[in-house]
Amino acid sequence: MNEPIGVGVLGYGYAGRCFHAYLLRFEPRLGLRAVASRDPGRREQAERDYPGVTTYETLDRMLADPQVRLVIVATPHHVHAEQCIKSMDAGRHVVTDKVMCLTTAEADAMLAARDRNGVLLSVFHNRRWDGDYMTVRQVLSEGLLGQPSLFEVGNWGHGAPRGWRAQPEEVGTLLHDWGAHFVDQALQLVSAPVVSAFAQMQHVWPGVPIESYIGADVRFANGVIYRLEINRTAHIGKPRWFILGERGALLKEGLDPQQAAMVGGNIDAAREDPAHYARVKTEVNGIMAEMRLQTLRGNWKAYYRNIADVLVDGTALAVKPEEIRRVVAVLEAVEQSART
Repeated sequence: MNEPIGVGVLGYGYAGRCFHAYLLRFEPRLGLRAVASRDPGRREQAERDYPGVTTYETLDRMLADPQVRLVIVATPHHVHAEQCIKSMDAGRHVVTDKVMCLTTAEADAMLAARDRNGVLLSVFHNRRWDGDYMTVRQVLSEGLLGQPSLFEVGNWGHGAPRGWRAQPEEVGTLLHDWGAHFVDQALQLVSAPVVSAFAQMQHVWPGVPIESYIGADVRFANGVIYRLEINRTAHIGKPRWFILGERGALLKEGLDPQQAAMVGGNIDAAREDPAHYARVKTEVNGIMAEMRLQTLRGNWKAYYRNIADVLVDGTALAVKPEEIRRVVAVLEAVEQSART
């Protein structure tokens, strides 16, 4: 291959700038060619950040650029389906930021557009390459906990969302944003169908329509309960992971350090505080043993390496949209439960 595959990023806010455009730098088979944004200030910033990049005011104008073969959609959740379908109908491969879309009907329409145009469609679930999640997968696969029965995961912070993330009609719920990763991880870790979801919300911010807290208990057919929580009124948080199994338990503090390092300009500088290593207490040869497990090193750069592998070499896609349709279905059920 002589030339990198031309990439156009739609939306140059936090996700488009700090995640997608940045991570593309590490994959030489993909080259940033264009950025589309309605905001002239963001177009100017993209031109400063990436000299030679072409900027457009609209998606339609970017799709008229024959150099753009892959479109990355980094816009508010409620327009993902429309923009992805338009891009695929223009013959472009598509990566969309999470959440894939807001309804399973939209997800089905996106899958149909992929199939009729014979293009790639994937969803940016980079947190499949979080070190903490990878460590949990390893612990479970090695049977250290035995058969798991209860998962509790959460993200805890303080401060109301702003902009479109504070508008339910645009974002969905708090769980549709950061929490979409939790749902995806749950469906990867538990190999059974989801049978029910029970959810609750709280609203404590005057004048802010989005919820301040959402919690959901998702039950699987094998009896596993998976508790998901997002809270934005917490001055003190809970552990990131708490897992109970028939032989033992795991507790893990802290978030993967890649985001902070990436925003600081060097994702390879990411290092986790050893105080956040997982604690595991389990039965070994009839004796209870407690251990600390060093977290596996996360690797968000693997996402776009896989996209390039698929487009160049025909490798299997790591994050398949059919899998993420299940995420959307669970989020639909969670939202319905919480609102009714």
